[in-house]
Amino acid sequence: METIQISGIEGGGQLLRTALSLSLCTGTAFEMQHIRAQRSRPGLMRQHLTAVGAAAQVGRAHVDGAQLGATELRFIPGEVRSGRYRFSIGTAGSATLVLQTVLPALWRCAEPSELSIEGGTHNPLAPSADFIATTYLPALRRFGVEVDFALRSYGFYPAGGGSVQALVRPCAQLQVQTFARRDPAPRLEAAVLLSALHDEIGQRELRVLGERWGLGEAQLQLRRVAQAHSPANVLSLRVSGEDQHTELFTAFGERGVSAEQVATGLARQVSAYLASPAAVGEHLSDQLLLPMALAGGGEFTTAAISAHLASNARLIEKFLPVEIDWTREAEDVWRVTVQS
Repeated sequence: METIQISGIEGGGQLLRTALSLSLCTGTAFEMQHIRAQRSRPGLMRQHLTAVGAAAQVGRAHVDGAQLGATELRFIPGEVRSGRYRFSIGTAGSATLVLQTVLPALWRCAEPSELSIEGGTHNPLAPSADFIATTYLPALRRFGVEVDFALRSYGFYPAGGGSVQALVRPCAQLQVQTFARRDPAPRLEAAVLLSALHDEIGQRELRVLGERWGLGEAQLQLRRVAQAHSPANVLSLRVSGEDQHTELFTAFGERGVSAEQVATGLARQVSAYLASPAAVGEHLSDQLLLPMALAGGGEFTTAAISAHLASNARLIEKFLPVEIDWTREAEDVWRVTVQS
């Protein structure tokens, strides 16, 4: 069996998850070295180990080096099988990142699969469950991937304790897709999610966003979480267009940071996106590369080429016979192209 050597590509945990996904999809083994070597806490953390374990279970893989703090890993995939799977991170580590790791292999199966994943659902360093439901899965639906997704319980940092479920339906062949331009007059809606904090905090945040874009009461929503293991303040703004593409931007409250500062920081993110005619936001941009590569082609526009996108592209090219390139069309527009 061919083994791909992975070393010297920056990207940390994301590259590991991409390698796991592609190893399962292609049947190609890999060895990864210097995993998260430059981080303050190098090597594999619990959420990375859960992703490795999930991939190994789904793909009946043989794994060497799956230990806390390990900076090297060898992964040899076996037969991917559909079924019912339950994975638990045991911390506030992201449940959604584990979900994204095993999704591609499972949608390629002939039978549906059911997943239950316990851990963090709203983590500042990972896509939230809301982003998965609002942005990521609708984008995958355009490729032909059908996933029924449900947030069963919230898991906030630092305690976690949340749960998501997904029913993954078979998709034998992905459709090539293009995400070209965003709607020039999108609809904006803001929401704040609070746990064990005063409503006033959320109301102040929503007021900032409402005044910034002239949003009425129908476009501003405050939701409370009665049962959660940690206090939380999660502010989000949804940008949806007639092209049926939706972006979700999120900011998290922090101790010592005022509600107005949280909202202003989120407003800067959204303003940067709206200032460009590019279709895809920074966080979704690198996540689209894998389904496009598995489809054999596709393209999208984005405002900037992030380090995550560049490193993910180079890794994908090691596993699949595709070329991923980007060209600048304007000061704030790049076109990313995937070709087989």
